[in-house]
Amino acid sequence: MAGDSQKKANTETEFFTEYGEASQYEILEVVGKGSYGIVGAALDTKTGEKVAIKKINDVFEHVSDATRILREIKLLRLLRHPDVVEIKHIMLPPSRREFRDIYVVFELMESDLHQVIKANDDLTPEHHQFFLYQLLRSLKYIHSANVFHRDLKPKNILANADCKLKICDFGLARVSFNDAPSAIFWTDYVATRWYRAPELCGSFFSKYTPAIDIWSIGCIFAEMLTGKPLFPGKNVVHQLDLMTDLLGTPSPETITKIRNEKARRYLNSMRRKPLVPFSQKFSNIDPSALRLLERLLAFDPKDRPTAEEALADSYFYGLANIDREPSTQPISKLEFEFERRKLMKDDVRELIYREILEYHPQMLQEYLRGGDQTSFMYPSGVDRFKRQFAHLEEHHGKGERGTPVLRQNTSLPRERVLPTKEEKFNGENGFERPGASGNAYSDINGHSNSPQAESSDEAEPIHSARSLLKSASISASQCINMKQRTDTNGPRASSGAACKRV
Repeated sequence: MAGDSQKKANTETEFFTEYGEASQYEILEVVGKGSYGIVGAALDTKTGEKVAIKKINDVFEHVSDATRILREIKLLRLLRHPDVVEIKHIMLPPSRREFRDIYVVFELMESDLHQVIKANDDLTPEHHQFFLYQLLRSLKYIHSANVFHRDLKPKNILANADCKLKICDFGLARVSFNDAPSAIFWTDYVATRWYRAPELCGSFFSKYTPAIDIWSIGCIFAEMLTGKPLFPGKNVVHQLDLMTDLLGTPSPETITKIRNEKARRYLNSMRRKPLVPFSQKFSNIDPSALRLLERLLAFDPKDRPTAEEALADSYFYGLANIDREPSTQPISKLEFEFERRKLMKDDVRELIYREILEYHPQMLQEYLRGGDQTSFMYPSGVDRFKRQFAHLEEHHGKGERGTPVLRQNTSLPRERVLPTKEEKFNGENGFERPGASGNAYSDINGHSNSPQAESSDEAEPIHSARSLLKSASISASQCINMKQRTDTNGPRASSGAACKRV
């Protein structure tokens, strides 16, 4: 026992030396592991704050994977909002032109909304309201930047025991520019089917809008209310069947807009289905919540509210406050100029290096002055990180560093983890594989790179008692206002404790 303790101490001593910024972080334990690399929970010794350090292996093995990483770290730098996960730092690699791995420091969150819903069958109406408020508030901000997330689902929403939610996983997100050809812009959309808007199930409309994210939020809200997914389709046709079973057959006007001929024929040939009243489908649910849900889940995207319009709904009476619901400026085309050209591996490496320099102001100034840093070896501690993470990977699961306590990923592309037999059968995506030709490879989000591929395989996050798993840890949260919404301050006023920590 003493020998093991000494070994741990020696490993940490070896890792934390005089090597610049690396000595700022004290690695605590494994958070998660996958084909992308490993995540370690760490302590920032300068601030006393716990963080997650994510090592992404062999970033440039596939240009498409590297481009997703570039896209996400850029978006998370530009989208600074309380309801969006934050990158705190990215380690500077020791060599500008030869690095393969990157180390990204995130704020540390305890769980994700998937686990919260799964583990808590006694969430209150106040929880539902506060959770949805945060999600719509973040979407208002994201959409004002002309960014579409495109892969919103409970697993991509981080959560803490104080009921704070943060959207993560922007690897599939895109910035919309008016002159961007939509046919090219959206061809790689492969987000999770269960939360996918109907217009994405059949390439219905020529120009997609932020309404695709509004639909996903509606599906997530329904899952919060009932504890189970609303549209767990086994394939695209089944997905459309489930949608129309609830929402009824789309109007002829909506069907005529569909550009996919097969989808148009299928809906035209479908037996006429009536709209099921939401009060019948969702019993014992706040009628104001159902009215808003029905708006979010409009089949035709033009009938869905914007995030800003949804925030003004009477459902948020006493909670919403426009002063705490900021917008931002649209992201400049210059930031995403790389989307318009074919990138080689070295191009992406240089662009990612440039993004990393945003977290190293002095080095950035030298770079912008045109200084040649190719021979400069910054004492970044990355080599030390490699040894430390190798040790963590080797002993992960053997109990040496304790039981992993957190979700398997904190933003950035997801790992590929083989599902269990039970997950293969019951998994949220149906765990479909690419077609028999086998020419579509799975990227580090777990998504196939083929436009025709359906969805990703995902393993359950690993948690312990410290995670947000038990009802008491969230139901007793001080951030939730348990009073009835009888405030007299007007519909856009702040109320109770629910907003104090927003």
